[in-house]
Amino acid sequence: MKKIISVVGARPQFIKLASVSKEIRKYFNEIIVHTGQHYDYNMSKSFFDELGIPKPDYDLEVGSGNPGYQMAQILMKFEDILLQEKPDLVVVFGDTNSTAAAAICAAKNNFLVAHVEAGLRENNKFVPEEVNKLLTDAISDIFFSPTDTGVNNLVREGKSENVHNTGDVGIDLIVKNQAKIEASASILTRYNLVPNEYFYATCHRAENTDKKENLEGILRVFCEVGKQVIFPMHPRTKKSIEKFGLQDMLSSKNIICVDPIGFFDTQCLIKNAYMCLTDSGGVIKETYFHKVPGIIIDTQTEWIETVSEGWNILCGPNFEKIMYAIDHFTKPEIHTNCVGNGTAAAQIVEYLRKFLSKPNE
Repeated sequence: MKKIISVVGARPQFIKLASVSKEIRKYFNEIIVHTGQHYDYNMSKSFFDELGIPKPDYDLEVGSGNPGYQMAQILMKFEDILLQEKPDLVVVFGDTNSTAAAAICAAKNNFLVAHVEAGLRENNKFVPEEVNKLLTDAISDIFFSPTDTGVNNLVREGKSENVHNTGDVGIDLIVKNQAKIEASASILTRYNLVPNEYFYATCHRAENTDKKENLEGILRVFCEVGKQVIFPMHPRTKKSIEKFGLQDMLSSKNIICVDPIGFFDTQCLIKNAYMCLTDSGGVIKETYFHKVPGIIIDTQTEWIETVSEGWNILCGPNFEKIMYAIDHFTKPEIHTNCVGNGTAAAQIVEYLRKFLSKPNE
């Protein structure tokens, strides 16, 4: 049985791994490496527990730090594992420092690399995730894109072989766990939320959390939208709010601040929301899937199909633009399920089986 190493390190990757790991283990010996980029219980172990992901075989425990430090730690520690385990292929997910560092380490040691969520672009290298996307796709051997746009980006960059549009693996979890999402309805009662009468909000991108004027504008929206706003707060955002002295804005009677929450509770909150306000790529596509209007509080997004169809509106952290978009939103008539239909993981593993059975691969 061929051996695959799956590398994860941050919350969005745990969600992707949950679907893919189950399929990988039907045909391969899988080794899971957790870099430790996200290590807080609510951002890490809770997801392994909730989603039934096997316990990682290795935890690099790199923790927080500047990108260079974090990636260097992963490169050094992961290399020892690669040389010991000698996998047939390494799978990386998404666009974090863990993604790029693990891909570079594998490629430099002549191991094949598969990139799940390949080809997505924000066309702005000042976005940390964009650099990771570019680095990873430059050295991967097989590419699994969640959208047609991702495929087209890769082809335009000269990568036309082993490129596949599988849809998004995160959607698999939603499709296959509708009962668990419905069973999470108690979270609405817990926070006295009425379906279709509240906003679901997230904010964690560096462009929004590291600039006081951007963060203040976003929080001002939360204060003035006229409905309750449930706001699971990322640790980075919490630190920035304290740093800039914006804590008083959170005392608004319509803002409900909570710690990061689990996947199924999140899907229940999104599904029942009046509208979502977010800079999270994951929430953007999940909002679209649930046919809930979304306002993107970022200046760019890789999920451009959801914007083209009109379900998400790109506003950036601009108070006036966000409020105008909220007030004038009209639900679109078209919805093509452009981010996937729940079969992404199975497709990925079938492509991997064929890829690894090729001579000289």
